[in-house]
Amino acid sequence: GGRLDRTGRGGRLAKRALRQRGSETATGGRRRHIDFVEMTGGKGVTVYAQHEVVKDLVAARLEAGGDIRFEVEGVRLEGIGGEEPRLVWSGGALACDFIAGCDGYHGVSRASIPPDALTLFHREFPYAWLGLLAEAPPFQDELVYARHEAGFALFSMRSPELTRAYVQCRADEDPDKWTADELWDELDRRLAVRLNRGPLLLKSVTPMRAFVAEPMRHGRLFLAGDAAHIVPPTGAKGMNLAFADVVALARALAGYYRDGDGAGLDAYSDTCLARVWKVQRFSMWMTRLLHRDPAHDEFERRLQGAELEYLLGSEAARRALAENYTGLPLDLEGV
Repeated sequence: GGRLDRTGRGGRLAKRALRQRGSETATGGRRRHIDFVEMTGGKGVTVYAQHEVVKDLVAARLEAGGDIRFEVEGVRLEGIGGEEPRLVWSGGALACDFIAGCDGYHGVSRASIPPDALTLFHREFPYAWLGLLAEAPPFQDELVYARHEAGFALFSMRSPELTRAYVQCRADEDPDKWTADELWDELDRRLAVRLNRGPLLLKSVTPMRAFVAEPMRHGRLFLAGDAAHIVPPTGAKGMNLAFADVVALARALAGYYRDGDGAGLDAYSDTCLARVWKVQRFSMWMTRLLHRDPAHDEFERRLQGAELEYLLGSEAARRALAENYTGLPLDLEGV
């Protein structure tokens, strides 16, 4: 929320966001609470839909007189390794000092970097999430994560009127093979709750993968967000990482234009990747802790259960989870 406030666009977030003190973990038919605020000395969680953040930032840019082009075709980047990079599209072109590649995993930015200039790290998981979005008020105001013999489950929310929830499924799962009642029943079983039910607005499968591209800079092109990295959604860190990238880039550009200092730009990739790998570690850890891996034998599953029990019973372990879940420190000074 503080990051949007710095743009002057925190008003809608302040009114519409859901504030959460902690989360619950369900295992063995019981739900246990982890209090993030207590564990971190005051930091909770803010739930605010990503598309609402996009609305706020688009509005801020337009109010500042910015030029935003939607549905542009034939986009390509030219000269990113030299002093005069250009953004070219069907019917137009723009000469730039620098280009920020914030166009996602499938965008043109990373694809414009010579393959031998990048090292790509991948991890694919043998399972996915089958999710629903429903017109049903959330049964409570905090998330529930579940480890169950049938697989992971997550109860979440989009707003006070909309429930968002997921169950672990096969990577090739067909969502249309599940009826609404079957999906609700499975969520109730794994989460050890009785969710409020309502009409489904969306039913979809989310693949589970991890990805990092190094370095996050090539010449005058700077990658940010999903163009450079993807984390498993278990830790809810994708958008937070993207914000951290652009804050680092904004600070570096400010130093360059205000003070003629290019040190921040030179350090951008290393600065961001240090954070990316810490968040990747946390997201992978949560994923492995809560999902049922079909490759694991009973020995591995017993270890997984023991680790979760240790987490729930240890204040030090819960504190480490809370510190990572609520977000690593981000210095906003100078932005």
